[in-house]
Amino acid sequence: MKSMTGYGRGECARDGFKVTVELSSVNRKSGEITLNLPRDLEPLEAQVRDEINKRISRGRLNVRVALHEGADAGVTAQVNTALAKAYAAELAKLATELNLSGGVRLSDVLRAPGVLEADAEKSDAESFWPAVQAAVQQALDALVKMREREGEHLAADLAARIELIRSAATRIGVQAPLVQVQFRARLLERIKQAGLEGIAADDERMLKEVVLFADRSDITEELTRLASHFKQFADCGKAKEPVGRTLDFLSQEMNREVNTIGSKAQDAVISREVVQVKAELERFREQVQNVE
Repeated sequence: MKSMTGYGRGECARDGFKVTVELSSVNRKSGEITLNLPRDLEPLEAQVRDEINKRISRGRLNVRVALHEGADAGVTAQVNTALAKAYAAELAKLATELNLSGGVRLSDVLRAPGVLEADAEKSDAESFWPAVQAAVQQALDALVKMREREGEHLAADLAARIELIRSAATRIGVQAPLVQVQFRARLLERIKQAGLEGIAADDERMLKEVVLFADRSDITEELTRLASHFKQFADCGKAKEPVGRTLDFLSQEMNREVNTIGSKAQDAVISREVVQVKAELERFREQVQNVE
């Protein structure tokens, strides 16, 4: 079991350049990647996403990739002359239209995007991929490790809450048979208070009323399904694949069974247990939103 929150950083230096990758993830029902790449590495976006998707299935992931030039990179600058002329012509035209004096300075043209280029900018982005891939994998290793540590704490917390719910379900199961006995006793008492002494405890009408009540208040199926959900939770704890969606579904199903028990049981003791279980299930479901 893994958490969806975490952070990882990786770097790789090759051929006078260094690539650094930072990953941070937060909770989200589906997977979402926000990727920030330098212009030189933009053609690698699909490959970076593929690497991440192989190991991360849920959560909102922010990815920042940086490319650093080393002192020994041997990079030389070149001027894009055609682009510089185009900028100069447009700037001169604008200066005339605005009645600005001073003309167009060389520094103005050099600051324009794309005029001053490094040789590295003209190189194939694929040549950077081995370094980018290595840095991404290193960052993913760190991120996954942190998510696993957080997941261990989540698993322990969820298991403790399931145990509380299981204990409550056991108490409800013990109380359930007593509900029918108590109903029969109350029914006899009401008959006695009404002065209908002629109706015996084994009277057909009396037995029919007890049977109808027993049928309406029977919660055996709900308790059985709850027990099945507890087992499914235990199986999720052993699974290697992401289980967040499964746990979210289980929490909804358990809540449905508990609501049905509350509406059918017609017993104060069971009703109190149901209130406690629903509160615990709400906390359980809140924690499940953090699980990948």
